[in-house]
Parts: sequence; structure tokens; C-alpha cells
Amino acid sequence: MSKIAVLMTSMFEDVEYTKPVEQFKNAGHSITVISPEAGQELTGKQGEAKVTSDKGIDEVKPEDFDVLFIPGGVSPDELRADDRFVAFTKKMMFMNKKTLVICHGPQLLLSAEVLNGRNITGFKSIQTDLKYAGANVFDEEVVVCGGNLVSSRNPDDIPAFIEKSLSILDS
Repeated sequence: MSKIAVLMTSMFEDVEYTKPVEQFKNAGHSITVISPEAGQELTGKQGEAKVTSDKGIDEVKPEDFDVLFIPGGVSPDELRADDRFVAFTKKMMFMNKKTLVICHGPQLLLSAEVLNGRNITGFKSIQTDLKYAGANVFDEEVVVCGGNLVSSRNPDDIPAFIEKSLSILDS
């Protein structure tokens, strides 16, 4: 089963974390929530979900994980301002690790400069930014690129996102 690194801080979109993670765990995958420091209590944007981070970014290496998962909300925009998270993301992508992003999650991929030529989707307000980064942007509920990058636009797309994510996790 896969070891999944979840990069987030407070203000993540609650259901974009809770629903996929529940399904990933049910399928036997392990989840490690990574924030700026271990033990941080992270609160979702809607105030419905509270998560305690397992590790701080300085305690982990991309080599320790099989999969990168970035839920949306305000969290990815905050993380992209931290060079440690950008470097972690860039290395995961260059190592061809499976990557799952939803809503505003691709913002971290933008800052890592890893989207040129990739097929992707994201929240409507970042789709132009994705195009400027050289990505092929599709306004669809889920886009899979190269068999290892899964992206979706918003919470309404979660069922399709989970289905495609689980299919690549099991491949």
C-alpha cells in the first residue's frame, strides 16, 4: 500500500481532505499530514475538520513517500510561500511520484514550476494561472496526466477525484 504525504496548513478545504483521506485509509494506504511543524492543530476553512499534523516539513524527505496529496482551500497558497514545501513538491514531481491535487492544490505545483506540458484542472480562478505556467488546462471534473497526476476543480468533483485517485494508487 502507498505512503501518502499530505501537505497542508490551516484553512484547507475540509471535505477536500476528509473525504479522500477516509477512502484512502479504507483502501489500506497510510497518511502522513505534513505542516510547518509537527503536532500543529490544523483547522479547516469551514471549521468542520480539525487535524493534528504528524510531521513538520523539516522532518521528512520525498523519498519517504509514494504519493503527494494537496487538498485545496487557502492552505496551498500559504504553503507555496514557504520554499521548503515548494522544494518538497518539486522533488516529488521530478521523482515521478503519484500526485493528487484538488481545487487550489495546483497552486503549489505552480510555484514548483512543474506544470509545463502537463494536463491538469483546478479551481476556476486559478485556471488562467495554470495556462500561463504552460499546462494544458481542462475544465473537467477530473483530469489524469501521465498516469500519475490526478486533479479536480472543486468539492463537487470529489467522487470522481477519489475514484481516479484510488485507481492510480492501486496501479
